[in-house]
Amino acid sequence: MTAPIYVETHVRAPLDRVWELTQDTDLHPRWDARFSRITPVEELAGGGYRFRYELRLPLHTLAGTGTSLGERHRPDGTRTSALRFTTPDRLSPLGPGRGYWRYVPTADGVTFVTGYDYAPGWGRLLDRLVLRRVVGWLTAWSFDRLRIWAETGTEPERWPLTSVLAVWRPDRPRASRCRRAPLRTADRADPPTRDARGAAHGPRPPGTRRRPRTDPAPSVMDDAPATLDQLEAP
Repeated sequence: MTAPIYVETHVRAPLDRVWELTQDTDLHPRWDARFSRITPVEELAGGGYRFRYELRLPLHTLAGTGTSLGERHRPDGTRTSALRFTTPDRLSPLGPGRGYWRYVPTADGVTFVTGYDYAPGWGRLLDRLVLRRVVGWLTAWSFDRLRIWAETGTEPERWPLTSVLAVWRPDRPRASRCRRAPLRTADRADPPTRDARGAAHGPRPPGTRRRPRTDPAPSVMDDAPATLDQLEAP
């Protein structure tokens, strides 16, 4: 069984700024390499909206529809956004799926998290061996491009996807700066740290060894907001 995709990054910027860059359908495709265009279609009776998305490739444009519902005001101070999507395009490697964004304020910014899963469009074996790894990497790379934009003001167009080849540029977006699996409950009590390259790592006091893990890793979709189950089909 393949695991859902999980990506987490820490953005040293105000919560409202991160919310704007991720919820505005004109700004979102500028940093997220998974989309070329997102067009709102209609508001939903139960809240949220329906949209159409496109991903332009050299020889083909993938297109589909989705629904999204955001929670901007929650009692604990966090924010969430739920998403469902689908496509009739048989060339799409991603079939119908669902996921979420979670925004967790911290002392110096926002921990921004996504978790999502989808039905493989090109078969389970190819998805497990290749495609899911690529999609997860692309999500993490895009999250780091978002972080750079929010923290420094450097617009994402400065860093096209081909910038991954600019290995001499330490300030380029890097997927490795993002966490790719959720922390266990015991680790969530402490904030993540970054090493000299800016990569996120779980806390570990100096001079101590990492203890063997006996508690199970949390499921990615267990952290989805309740609004995901309430969201209309795309």
